[in-house]
Amino acid sequence: MVSDGYLLLIFQSFIDSSFSQLVRYGGRCSLENWFAQLDVHWVLQMRDKYGWRFQFRDMSVSCLQELAERWTRALTVIVVSIKELVTAIHDVPAVAQFGRVSISPMLVFVDAAVHVNEAEKLQAMLHTYICLPNASYNMCMMHLISSEAQSIFNDIGASLDRERKRLIGAISNTMLVGWTLDILRGAGEVHRNTRLLVNCITLMRKAHASTKSSAHSHYTGELHDLIHDTVNYLKDLLLKKSALCSDPSLRYMFLLNNSNFIAQVSETSICLDVELCSGQQRRLELKNERNKYMDGYLDASWGHVVSCIPKSRSPGLIRGWINTRSLAKFESAFHETYQAQKLWKVPDPRLRDVLRRAIIERVIPGYRDYLKEHPLLEKQASDGSSSPEVLEEMLAELFEG
Repeated sequence: MVSDGYLLLIFQSFIDSSFSQLVRYGGRCSLENWFAQLDVHWVLQMRDKYGWRFQFRDMSVSCLQELAERWTRALTVIVVSIKELVTAIHDVPAVAQFGRVSISPMLVFVDAAVHVNEAEKLQAMLHTYICLPNASYNMCMMHLISSEAQSIFNDIGASLDRERKRLIGAISNTMLVGWTLDILRGAGEVHRNTRLLVNCITLMRKAHASTKSSAHSHYTGELHDLIHDTVNYLKDLLLKKSALCSDPSLRYMFLLNNSNFIAQVSETSICLDVELCSGQQRRLELKNERNKYMDGYLDASWGHVVSCIPKSRSPGLIRGWINTRSLAKFESAFHETYQAQKLWKVPDPRLRDVLRRAIIERVIPGYRDYLKEHPLLEKQASDGSSSPEVLEEMLAELFEG
C-alpha cells in the first residue's frame, strides 16, 4: 500500500490538514477521503447521526451483514496500513496520531453492534468481532523508540480491546437468552434457531482457528469457552423446549431432526472441531444421542401398534375371536398413527430413509409372521388394503412433509 503512493498521499493530506484551520476537526477532510476509499464513509455519518446506536435494529439482516463485512475489511486494511507507515515514515508520532483518528471513528460501528440484541443478526456481530482481537494485538505489539507513539498505540489497542469485551458479552447474551421454540407449528422439523446457532458456532470456530494462529492465546480461550457454552446451551434448550410438547412422538421427532442436523454438520465440517480428538468424541456423542431419540420415537409411535398383535394360545372359537379382534386393533392403530404422521417432515434424506426402514423393521415382520400363523386372517388381509406389502409401501412414503 505504501509502495503504490496512495497511502502516503492520504497520510500527507492528514499531516497538512493537521497544521491548517482544519486542525480542530482532526484532519476531517483527509479522513473522509480515506474512509470513502475504504468503502466505510458511512461510519462517519453514524458518528454524527443522533440515535445511531439503535439504527441497526431497523436494518435488514442482509444489509447489516454486508456492512459488517465492509467494516471488517476496512479495519484490517487500516491496521496493515499503519504498520507499513511505521516502517516507511520517520515521524512515528504522526503515524500514531493518524492511526488514532482512523480507528477511533470505526469503533462507533462496534458500539452500535453491541446494542443489536437480535438473534438473526448474530452472524454480523460475529463478523465484527473476528477482526478485533488481531487489531488490538497488532496495535499493542508496536515496539517503538518513541514513547509518545508507543503510548498512543497502547491506547488504541486498549480501546479496541474494550470494544471486543463489550461485543463478546453482547454476543453471548444474545445467544443464550430469550429464545422461544414453536415445535408444534413446525411438526418436529429442524428449527430455524437450531440452524442459526449451528451457523454461529461454525463461524466462531473459524474465528477460533484464525485467532489461534495469529493472536494472543487469551482470545482463543475466550472463543473456545463461548463455543463450548453455546453447544451445551443448544442441547439443553432442545431438551427443555421438547418437554413442552404433550405428544411424545412429536417430541422425539423434534429431538431427532434437530440432533441429526447438529451431528450432520459436525460430520461434514472440520471447522466444527476445535481439536481433532474432542471433535471425534463429540461426533460419537451426537451419533449416540441421535440413536437414542430414534429408539424413543419408535417406542412412542409404533410400540402400541405392534403390541396389538400378541400371540394367542386360546383354543377353538375363543382363539378365532381374539385373533380377529387383534387384527382389527392393529389395523386401527396403524392407520391412526400413519394418518397423524404422514405429513411430518424429515428434511435429511438419509435420516428419512433410515427412519422408514426402522419403522418397517419394527412393524412389518411381526405382522407378517402373525398372519402366517393365522391363514384365514392372512387371506382376509391380502384381499383388503392391509396386506404387509401395502402397509410397507405406505410406510415408505412417510415424512415427505
